Amino acid sequence: MIIAGAYFPAWLLCAALGVIVAIVFRIALLKLKLADLLPYPLFLCLSVGVLAAMLIWLIWFGQ
Repeated sequence: MIIAGAYFPAWLLCAALGVIVAIVFRIALLKLKLADLLPYPLFLCLSVGVLAAMLIWLIWFGQ
């Protein structure tokens, strides 16, 4: 992928978007007061972030 004339690794962009999705998911859990009810919230947010990154990769760059 070329951004501003330079080669930019696509996986890095997908990883950054996955981190953003995980942060938004964590904030949503806190706002809805579900963070205390769910076991292992760190692993849950990590899983959602990884899943989002993989789905973004598949939809954007997959065939």
